[in-house]
Amino acid sequence: MERNFPELKTYGPEQTQLLGQYLGKLAQGGDIFLLSGELGTGKTCLTQGIARGLEIKENILSPSFVIIREHSGRLPLYHIDFYRLDDIGAIINLGLEEYLHGDGVCVIEWGERGISAMPQDNLLITLSYVTGSEQERIFHLLPKGQRYEQLVTEIEKNLRQGESWK
Repeated sequence: MERNFPELKTYGPEQTQLLGQYLGKLAQGGDIFLLSGELGTGKTCLTQGIARGLEIKENILSPSFVIIREHSGRLPLYHIDFYRLDDIGAIINLGLEEYLHGDGVCVIEWGERGISAMPQDNLLITLSYVTGSEQERIFHLLPKGQRYEQLVTEIEKNLRQGESWK
């Protein structure tokens, strides 16, 4: 039976970062978060929150021009960006195996561009604008694999209980 997964809404960058921070606190070594969405939907903003949840102190910038940025915290964060890569061959040739199968957390912006080269188990997070709002965003979570289904279940449980993402 196909399960419906949650759609989350944030009302500004601060709340997007709080959602990311919550994801970062729940993150485990080997996690892969694929972020998908148009320019400006908040992929880097969400990643900044994930970094905060991983207890990373340094400023998180988009790796669009360098492809990969590594950060140290409770777990390593491998912030990867496929924006400038035009085809799956270029993504495969990056040699990401060490990152994707390592002990850190991979957050991949424009992850849909390389989804066929990713491990089967991952969490795809699609960010989209809310019509008529400059600040609000909708997040669709699509877990693939038991680990990510458990993660999304934990997020749903937290929201049902009315707890904050802090």
